[in-house]
Amino acid sequence: MLHKSKRSLIRITLLMCPFLSALAQIPVNGFYPEKHTLTIAPSYAYKSYDQFYIGSTLSEGNPDGFGEISSSIISFYGEYSITNWLSTTVTLPFISVESEEGGLDPVQNVAQVEGVQDLGLFVKAKILEKNFDNSSKITLGGATGVTFPVGDYEGRGLLSLGNQATTVNGSGIFQYTTPFNIFSEIQLGYSIRSSSDFDIPNAMMYAAKLGYYNNLFYVHTKLEIQDSTSGLDIGTPEFGAAGGTNALPETEVDYTNLSFDFYVPIYKNTIGVSAGYAATLTGRNSNKESGLSFGLVYTAR
Repeated sequence: MLHKSKRSLIRITLLMCPFLSALAQIPVNGFYPEKHTLTIAPSYAYKSYDQFYIGSTLSEGNPDGFGEISSSIISFYGEYSITNWLSTTVTLPFISVESEEGGLDPVQNVAQVEGVQDLGLFVKAKILEKNFDNSSKITLGGATGVTFPVGDYEGRGLLSLGNQATTVNGSGIFQYTTPFNIFSEIQLGYSIRSSSDFDIPNAMMYAAKLGYYNNLFYVHTKLEIQDSTSGLDIGTPEFGAAGGTNALPETEVDYTNLSFDFYVPIYKNTIGVSAGYAATLTGRNSNKESGLSFGLVYTAR
């Protein structure tokens, strides 16, 4: 019964919090659904911020005197398991970004922008699984994928939907599950970003997760880190020489985010609802933001 519950509940891990950043990590996890399982999950998220890291210094307000900036995000997430050890994932967000005080973006000269952002295509494979006599288990897997712009949005400016980059990601995933339905997970990855218009830094990606599940619910907390390998600092002479606001996609964007996510099945382990909260703990040339998300999850076998 517990094994069946695990398969039903745990395949939903990152779709509950897609709002953390346009440079979010690979949307995969250390669980592997049964062959021919299909999961479809639309979600809505709202985030806002009125503080910004200029370099590594936290400042009140946002660059160019902007006040609070908010975002509404409607996301589509789909996962299909080709075999018991190989699955594919598709993501696509629609984003609306707005200056709450009506400030005009210095590049786009508008107070609000919206549109489809980047399409993500990912493949995940289980490499190793080891079961122990006490019913604990270790799994090791890997994932790779690409995201690329499908919307005609501006990659510069304070209200941009993204950085107009094509990103190739790869990660290794280690997970340990105890007999008491508690699990821990570590993910290490690297992101290669390219653009015809900007020199966008690549980044190392790290994530650590601790969670619990039973027949009635699933919950986890997650620490997520991005560490760019190069880039400019906002406010420096180099940033000004590169074009100031026009060079925002070329900045060194680092962050540490903490999130809490919750999932509850409501109909025969086929339909469920999710909710999440996330906040930025530290950053560099990035927003100090927080937000809530809600989702509907449908699973078919």
